[in-house]
Amino acid sequence: MIELEHVHRVFKVGDQEVHALNDVSLRIEGGEYVAIMGPSGSGKSTLLNILGLLDRPTTGSYRLDGENVTTLSDQAQANTRRDKIGFVFQFFHLVPRLTAAENIELPLMLAGVQPSERKHRVQQILEAVGLADRAHHKPDQLSGGQRQRVAIARATIMQPTVILADEPTGNLDRASGDEVIEVLENLNREKITLIIVTHDPEIGGRTLREIYMVDGKIERDETRRGRRARG
Repeated sequence: MIELEHVHRVFKVGDQEVHALNDVSLRIEGGEYVAIMGPSGSGKSTLLNILGLLDRPTTGSYRLDGENVTTLSDQAQANTRRDKIGFVFQFFHLVPRLTAAENIELPLMLAGVQPSERKHRVQQILEAVGLADRAHHKPDQLSGGQRQRVAIARATIMQPTVILADEPTGNLDRASGDEVIEVLENLNREKITLIIVTHDPEIGGRTLREIYMVDGKIERDETRRGRRARG
């Protein structure tokens, strides 16, 4: 479960203060499927960075699974991020010299998982995302959709409870984008919390809850049943 209380994020730009997030309070239950939408500069990516422990609030608190992660040390935040949060980005961020399997295996290596366990888990997840026959291909030998599926597999190999996806279909054609969204939605069906930042109203319309941001604030927070979501 994710809970933000009165979160502000202020950046200094020259002599000016920019309020990227302005008094954001938000609650997301485990297993929800949420779209964060809004115009450019509305605070979507800043909010995602805070949720992913890539940035800290200027003021306010963030609780993840009941723990106040706002005041954790950098190392403790890194451990929480490794164990609980998976990231999917628009530009894939795969290591060019590594194969699909090696890219997916990388987080397991960094976590000290034994080689035999690593190989088993990588093979399982390659099959789950439909890339078992592309295990030994490098990123430049894969299509955009296949590269994003490798990125999703890498993001979930540590079995996180939350997936944060920042414009995951922004670099893909419609057919490839639909395949990627299906993979993410299948993970959500397994009770993984899925939070997607997107400009695409079609993707937003697939989610069960839409959070719409303007000028660093949540302007609208609705479920598909038409009532205001808890937050």
